[in-house]
Amino acid sequence: MKRLIPNLLTAGNLVGGMVAIVFALTGELKLAPICILISAVLDFLDGFVARLLKVQSELGKQLDSLADMVTFGVAPGIMMMMLLGTSLHANFPNLQYLAWFALTIPVFALFRLAKFNLDTRQTDSFIGLPTPAMTIFFVALVILYPGAEEIHYNVGLTEIDRLLINPFVLLIAILIMSILMVVELPLFALKFKHFKFKGNEIRYIFLTISIILLATLFVWALPIIILLYIILSVINNLTKKESKDEIQS
Repeated sequence: MKRLIPNLLTAGNLVGGMVAIVFALTGELKLAPICILISAVLDFLDGFVARLLKVQSELGKQLDSLADMVTFGVAPGIMMMMLLGTSLHANFPNLQYLAWFALTIPVFALFRLAKFNLDTRQTDSFIGLPTPAMTIFFVALVILYPGAEEIHYNVGLTEIDRLLINPFVLLIAILIMSILMVVELPLFALKFKHFKFKGNEIRYIFLTISIILLATLFVWALPIIILLYIILSVINNLTKKESKDEIQS
């Protein structure tokens, strides 16, 4: 019975992803991010509960990966395809076919998840941007995307809003995030072997800044947090490399 609990949470993750896809395809794009965020919580809980109950299994690992492909691969791809289509329709209606470019997201997510399943280097850290992090970045863009009336009448749009509704900015974001999923870039994981500060410096710094950003910027904090995660990982890698070079010399 205990083995069933994390698998049910994984199933919930899958359902959330499927509902998000349905919302995105039926004109309820702003509801899709809610489903994905709920799925992200369930995705965290299934692994946490499995470890807590000591019922980790190969079946659970495979179920988790398959559910993630839907929620953090197909769903963000469909979501961004619809958002990009909206942006192109408002700005460059003759280029609406470019919206299909968003489907590179699930293609790269497929390789990212398969690589994660086979790569033994990714037990305590990540190589390439995790699919949930990529998805949260795009979830934030959908939530923050201005309403149709604001765009149509060009009322109340800030400079950041104008960036968000620029289809070429969205295309570049899709390209960069897709590449980051498969590039050989080491990224730290929020896995604590102990809770002492020493050895977890980068994690505590990231969590502290993230909490401050969320408390002050709310949804605007989400894309910034993902960018912060990447930047801190690069700094962490450089620091480790310097320490290693000093020891060797």
